[in-house]
Amino acid sequence: MAARADWLPPRAPDGPVIRTVEMHAGGEPLRVVLPGGVPGLEPEGGLSVLALRRRLLASPELDRLRRLLMHEPRGHRDMYGALLVRDASLEAAAGALFVHNEGASSMCGHAVLCLGRLALDYGLCPPRPTGSGEAPVILRCPCGPVVAMVPWDGQRSGSRVRFHSVPAFVSVTNLPVDVPGYGKVMVDVAYGGAFYAFLSAETLNLDVCSSKLRDLVDAASAVTEAVKAQFKVCHPLIEDMNFIYGTILTDGKDAFSDEPTSNICVFADAQEAKCGDHKAVIVEVSGESFYTGTSTFTIEENDPLKYGFLLK
Repeated sequence: MAARADWLPPRAPDGPVIRTVEMHAGGEPLRVVLPGGVPGLEPEGGLSVLALRRRLLASPELDRLRRLLMHEPRGHRDMYGALLVRDASLEAAAGALFVHNEGASSMCGHAVLCLGRLALDYGLCPPRPTGSGEAPVILRCPCGPVVAMVPWDGQRSGSRVRFHSVPAFVSVTNLPVDVPGYGKVMVDVAYGGAFYAFLSAETLNLDVCSSKLRDLVDAASAVTEAVKAQFKVCHPLIEDMNFIYGTILTDGKDAFSDEPTSNICVFADAQEAKCGDHKAVIVEVSGESFYTGTSTFTIEENDPLKYGFLLK
């Protein structure tokens, strides 16, 4: 006898049933929970997405749900997710909380590429196509509103999406930092939805294209911790953004050129603009995103690993 489409396996009577849409952009996974899919995460009383991010990080119950979705056996160390909430102002398609293996981030480019499509295909906002065949989608992220431009043929979205991010600016250049195991190095610190340290991998006697991935990750992580300890970042408008999120190792080709460059971004374990007193730019990013399926997750009360684990 075939199981019904809405059949669920044996589960804890009071346990969550979480349904997700699975996507990826350039191979980076995204597990999306639609608005209303996470109990206790709706923005009642006009709470901002930034305030909801604080609630997510402070709540043991919500953190268990994050681990359930991101960690083994349902996820993995490199899993990434977006928990969507209804936008109280009704100006955006949704608010987006970005989650990963150790917490929640303030911005995610590959997630925005996916969520722009999902917002149209799942009816989170009405499509308003422009003359170019694209429909704008506003997503309210913890770092601020982001506008995605999504191909729309009247029936479904196209895979190639572009978006304008929040104002990006340089916080400091040529900052000397003592990195244990690597000595004193010079880094730049810049903001584009989160603060990152930037430096050439060559400074650390590495190459982003040929060095072992483990060596690159270890070096970047060491830089991140050193910068956190030795430099205090300050966003001119959003106090909750005052933290170093990760390190980006470049191939050293930092001068502007049409030639492609390589870098590795390690985080979690040309319009003129202004951001406070900082000169800033609005960056346009484009890429392709695709659907890979849907999932339904449950728990059994006697499962010792029901909220997940990580292999390191």
